[in-house]
Amino acid sequence: MSVSSTAAPPFDDTVLPTIPVGRLAPWALFTFVLAAIVVFFISADQGAISIPAGTAIHEWVHDGRHLLGFPCH
Repeated sequence: MSVSSTAAPPFDDTVLPTIPVGRLAPWALFTFVLAAIVVFFISADQGAISIPAGTAIHEWVHDGRHLLGFPCH
């Protein structure tokens, strides 16, 4: 039993688009700040410095906090 082989298609000169750092930097900074805020509220916020006073945010993220392994009791 013979298997016929086909030649791979030749590589063409594909040009990948480049993204200038000046256009990428604001989005990277925004993503980092947003992620830092989310991590803060899930991991460290106990209601002492929350914008809504009390433990409202703590209660909203309580189960997620335990799921990620952060103690809060």
